[in-house]
Amino acid sequence: MLRELHIKNFSIIDNATIEFQEGFNVITGETGAGKSIVIDALCLTLGERAAGELVRSGETEAVVEAFFDIQPKLLPRSTLQFLEDNGMDVSDGLILKRIITSQGRSRAYINGSMVTVQALSDISRKIIDVHGQYEHQSLLSPDIQMDMLDAYGGLLEDRQEVAKLHESQLALKQQISGLVQKDRERAHRLDILKHQISEIEAAGLRPGEEEELSEELKILSSSGRLSELVNQAHESLYASETACITNLAKILNSLKEIRSIDARADDALKSVESALPLLEETAYFLRDYKDDIDFSAERLETVQERLELIKGLKRKYGADVQAIIDYKEGAVTEFEELQYSEEKLESLKTELAAMKNTLTELANGLSDKRKSVAKKIEARVVAELAELSMPGTKFSIMMTRQQGDDTADGFRATHRGVDNIEFLISPNIGEELKPVSKTASGGELSRIMLALKGILAKGDNIPVLIFDEIDAGIGGKAAETVGQKLHSLASRHQIITITHLPQIASYAETHLKIEKKVKDKRTIVQVSRIEKDERTQEVARMLSGGTSEVSLKHARELLKKGRR
Repeated sequence: MLRELHIKNFSIIDNATIEFQEGFNVITGETGAGKSIVIDALCLTLGERAAGELVRSGETEAVVEAFFDIQPKLLPRSTLQFLEDNGMDVSDGLILKRIITSQGRSRAYINGSMVTVQALSDISRKIIDVHGQYEHQSLLSPDIQMDMLDAYGGLLEDRQEVAKLHESQLALKQQISGLVQKDRERAHRLDILKHQISEIEAAGLRPGEEEELSEELKILSSSGRLSELVNQAHESLYASETACITNLAKILNSLKEIRSIDARADDALKSVESALPLLEETAYFLRDYKDDIDFSAERLETVQERLELIKGLKRKYGADVQAIIDYKEGAVTEFEELQYSEEKLESLKTELAAMKNTLTELANGLSDKRKSVAKKIEARVVAELAELSMPGTKFSIMMTRQQGDDTADGFRATHRGVDNIEFLISPNIGEELKPVSKTASGGELSRIMLALKGILAKGDNIPVLIFDEIDAGIGGKAAETVGQKLHSLASRHQIITITHLPQIASYAETHLKIEKKVKDKRTIVQVSRIEKDERTQEVARMLSGGTSEVSLKHARELLKKGRR
């Protein structure tokens, strides 16, 4: 619900805070007191156009803030997602704010975060509707009209089935389109793939091969140096007269004799005894390694050529041998798909034709149900409008279709089905039916919306409804009927309305009075909640322009009736 509206330096309002309550809220006051200014200010927080002349004379900027105490679960998922993506926590409510400078520039905020005016408008239209001379009216949207019709008729599950099938159809069409495009390039692509597969297979690559070849190339390229080093090591260790092992054997014999005389040489003797076999093993390795060194210019050339081949394939197909092998496997898969794409394309076309028949059946079934529901709504709206002092009004729900190829009978389909819906009305006898958004005056539009809201309430999740000029051209019994309907509607929505009629005001649960006063030689507007005697006096003023005994008595009767 709209809990609080704060207005500063807007038009003739210097600083006002208006608190609203649940249920039916009414705003009254003398003509010209500033009632419409309050609605103008609220509409700014909902994304309406801003102008510099709205700033109070002598001030640099105007500020309007609206606080909505609304449960996150009541907001659409898309709205919650937007708020979460922008780091806005709505668990404690939603604050919409607009600042306008005297130069006509404006800034918009949601919960303290700056947003675009469009974002402000998108968010606000999910939580509040203003009906009257303003454009902030969700029911004027054909899409919303269809949503309400479907919700009223219990058709949302039927529509969901159509939506799922339509989504599948779009995916299938996209797949067919891709295959058709591929078919144009198929022969050329097959030649390319065939060459690539053949080239990679001819190479006979195996994982890890490049690393092995690189190691072998390093050895082959250094065979001369390796032979020189091995000979030198073997000579020093074993083959020369001063070889290490020969000298170590002499040292071992000396240590044995020392050990026989002095036991303290035991550890040194053991160390040399342990070292000698290891050195002998090293000498054998060097001997065998020397014999194995077999430099082959042919093998060197083979390895170099193989590595160059792999290098060339890497430039074409991947960063390493495994990537090249993976590329070949992908190419084989694509080659096979292209070989059989013609058969697959025909199969998908057959599947699409069957899906189109099913969609046609479901969409036409949904359309028939909508027609039946539309007739019921039409009759109820006409009856409601007659009670709201609009007798002779004609109301119709126009259902049309567009040509297309989504259905078997040649119509365009969307996730909502094949129908386009628009509410039409003729408020004056003899006039042709026209779209609601282009026909009614402010007061008529408010009453039309009141009738629709009352009838379609179960399909309407917007929590706050504001009606302005709803009493234009009515009085007496019709005014009382409007009050009753607003009171009834307030059981499901928060209702805020501006009225000049006491019959409507008497049904409100919260009564706000607007007064224009002069303070410090400046005109200001004050808004206050009135109760008991003050309310009686205000209703009496609305009845007769004053507070005579007769008008006060009549006011008490109206308020008593409203409370009942």
